Amino acid sequence: MANTAEALPPDLAAAHAMILAERAARLSAESDRRVLDIEIERLKLEIARLKRERYGQSAERGARIEQLELALEDLEETAAAIEAAAVSDAAPSQSRRKPARRPLPDHLPRIRVVEPAPESCPCCGGELSKLGEDVTETLERIPAQWRVICHVREKFSCRICQTITQPPAPFHAIARGRAGAGLLAEVVFNKFGLHLPLHRQSGRFAAEGVEIDVSTLADWVGAVSVALAPLVAAITDHARAGPRVHVDDTPVPVLAKGKTKTGRLWTMVRDDRPFGGNDPPGAHAPNSTERRPSPPAAAYAYSPDRGGEHAETLLADFSGIMQADAFSGFNRLYGKGTIVEAACWAHGRRKFYELAQLKKAPIAIEAVARIDALFAIERDIAGLSADERLAARAERSRPLVDDLVLWLHHKRAGLSGKSDTAKAMDYLLKRWPAFTLFLADGRVDLSNNAAERALRGIAVGRRNWTFAGSDAGGRRAAALYTLIETCKMNGIDPRAWLADVLDRLPGHSAKRIDDLLPWNWKPAVIKAVA
Repeated sequence: MANTAEALPPDLAAAHAMILAERAARLSAESDRRVLDIEIERLKLEIARLKRERYGQSAERGARIEQLELALEDLEETAAAIEAAAVSDAAPSQSRRKPARRPLPDHLPRIRVVEPAPESCPCCGGELSKLGEDVTETLERIPAQWRVICHVREKFSCRICQTITQPPAPFHAIARGRAGAGLLAEVVFNKFGLHLPLHRQSGRFAAEGVEIDVSTLADWVGAVSVALAPLVAAITDHARAGPRVHVDDTPVPVLAKGKTKTGRLWTMVRDDRPFGGNDPPGAHAPNSTERRPSPPAAAYAYSPDRGGEHAETLLADFSGIMQADAFSGFNRLYGKGTIVEAACWAHGRRKFYELAQLKKAPIAIEAVARIDALFAIERDIAGLSADERLAARAERSRPLVDDLVLWLHHKRAGLSGKSDTAKAMDYLLKRWPAFTLFLADGRVDLSNNAAERALRGIAVGRRNWTFAGSDAGGRRAAALYTLIETCKMNGIDPRAWLADVLDRLPGHSAKRIDDLLPWNWKPAVIKAVA
């Protein structure tokens, strides 16, 4: 007691001051602890997000999002029950059907191999008569065949005037090149369609008995990109001419002076199929009265960095609706007044989805469920005309959107601005006019997934070819990706198209270049391309 009395201040004012100082110190410690707790939670979320990006599933379907609302113990019980059911199902069952074997493709040629039959009955030696036959099919593949095609040009001399006559030399797909159109098409498609680097192709060719240096293959790829440049320009012009485009970009490592820098590959996708967009008669086939859907196209461009001026170059002379993410480099495009921004609901949903999956945040779970309801409506009206989509959205989607914005404002008022949930909400609310443009225009899509699909092949390919050799290599890749991806979007085999076009292009009229575009292409001669 004596020690306590000595520690107390002599007057009341000093005691109050001591109490206030202790309270301030305690509050400061609690504040610091809360800051540390917030930082720890933020780091935990970031670690979980990185683990999910590296090891998790790529799909973000929300069909089973309701499972995220369960508490941890419920999840454990459910997992245990599923595991027990799996163990019981592993026991053999007499009622389980064996999987049906898929028949071999009908279009493949059949070669009959008749097994030798006995000349007489092995039992009694009597004469045999045929009752029928059983056929067992075996799928086989013949390795690629290399051949040298020799074009013989005989010379003739006139006995009267001594004039020498000889047929002209055959056209080659690339000047002074000895590679045929089919070989060039295979090299290009293997690299940009199947993501097979040139050094692997060189090794494969050598194993088949034909040695071709990597530098030679690279020269061929460059020559093909130059030869097909008019078609690349025509596809790009067609993509710009649409009423709506999807735009996105992805990083590409580029070799520069012994190290790598980060370049960008941009894509501009025109795809009017979701709203049944149609071009007028004769737009693709002159003198035709048939009204055809606008063909889809994907145009690519390379830039050494992510400056906004590169997006302006890609979208030069375009006016209409642009669907993209919230990249600040697009702001100058929107400021011109000729391009209208349409935001991507998939990007907005993704921020909530990560919080719902990684932190089981109730607000994020509900936000994902509300956005998924909008996507469900879009799946129901896919392929309808723009007017029909607009009417369906006014009836079904607008009430959900109006309710969503009220719910977002209400929940946002109770959150700290530093929380991840608040940041996900602000991403939507700050761009609300761009997110709700789909309610005013039936041509607008709900997401920018068309552009992300167009970049998926690049993301897969760069894991194999590691980096582009130079800025020129990046531009070459953009040109060839334009051709291959546009073929895929139009249901055309890129390898067959490349082989036929490279074979015909040297003698084809420049005024009829549109006849060779993937959506207009008709092979002159049906050829089997390996």
